[in-house]
Amino acid sequence: MKTQKLKNRWLIAASAVGIHISIGSVYAYSVMTNPVKDIFDVDGSVIKWAFKIAILLLGLSAAFLGRWVEKVGPKISGTTAGIFYGVGILGSGLAVQLESLTLFYLCYGVIGGIGLGLGYITPVSTLVKWFPDRRGLATGMAIMGFGFAALIFGPVMQSLFDSVGVSNAFYILGVIYMILILSSARYIERPPEGYLPAGFKPGEGKVIKKDMANIDANEALQTPRFYYIWVMMFINIACGIAIISAASPMMQEKLNYTPMEAAAIVGLIGVFNGLGRIIWSSLSDYLGRANTYIIFFAFQILAFYFLPKISMELTFLVVLFTVITMYGGGFSTLPAFLGDLFGTKQLGAIHGMVLAAWGLAGVVGPTIYDLVMEKTGSLDSTLVVFAGMFLIALVVSVLMKITVMKAHKKMDAVNAKVSMVS
Repeated sequence: MKTQKLKNRWLIAASAVGIHISIGSVYAYSVMTNPVKDIFDVDGSVIKWAFKIAILLLGLSAAFLGRWVEKVGPKISGTTAGIFYGVGILGSGLAVQLESLTLFYLCYGVIGGIGLGLGYITPVSTLVKWFPDRRGLATGMAIMGFGFAALIFGPVMQSLFDSVGVSNAFYILGVIYMILILSSARYIERPPEGYLPAGFKPGEGKVIKKDMANIDANEALQTPRFYYIWVMMFINIACGIAIISAASPMMQEKLNYTPMEAAAIVGLIGVFNGLGRIIWSSLSDYLGRANTYIIFFAFQILAFYFLPKISMELTFLVVLFTVITMYGGGFSTLPAFLGDLFGTKQLGAIHGMVLAAWGLAGVVGPTIYDLVMEKTGSLDSTLVVFAGMFLIALVVSVLMKITVMKAHKKMDAVNAKVSMVS
């Protein structure tokens, strides 16, 4: 019987990046807001609802279709993601051509949003299985692609809008995304059962330990650590999105930047969002996942409290950009942490359920910011509220650390007993 040749895990990682760079183009949505609103003759806030619906559907589809992704495997789910996202963008072009706002919401928001959710979780659980020795690095590479996509596709979108018109731009983009995702999905697949890279033995070393468990999604829901990580992610995302959405007016107020100068810094925020995804997830392989989140929250309590009080330009920007790296790092460190906590049996399903926090936080974070800002008129008071939320997240992350330490002590004791018997 002929043995099937083992695929190159780094090419699997490259395929994952191909999927995430395509769907991450959703972060360049602001580029299309003005051209699209002019065609529909509505305010930009009306057009932004398509983006909000897409992010909401990303979270919901990731949560509800995670088990299906695990069942059918990454090739089928990745192909499905490519079809949904591609059709969503192509349909958006038709909606613009027909000047149907309802069709635009349906195509970009609902159909495209389902493609986003499927495309986001499909490669991640597969990468964790291919890289048990470098979980943080591998998932960071893919999710970095999601963060950097706006830098790549933002200028492409603008160029297409200017050269071929809005509806034709959507048609071209839809074809590009579909080709990229479908070709990436053709290569990506799970490793053989029990796969370990050459020379790697789980449990050796001080940081990379054996997984605490290898359980399915239903069992994960019965553990306190699932709810710890859900709350941690919800707070990190809600606060991060709030400060990203308010970055431009905040810099104009605190640093006396012109709108154009503030817009340039917003572009840099995208860079640090992407960099944070690869840097922090890679560092988590050495720092430990629980410790990485504790660092996130401890720093951001101080950052959100003191940021409105900082008048020195360089200090303000360093603190702001560091916060942004931690926002991105929270996403990329998550899959590796879930693998540590629950194993890889149904990692895609568990990851999807936690990502439901994204859909909710994307609405809650900016809403809290707007409400507190409107009531108090003070940036200091508004960011103090978020600093308080990070204090809650820090407490939860310490509880998570205690849970992890207890579980590993229990595992070590069991292994010691087994060694004595044998």
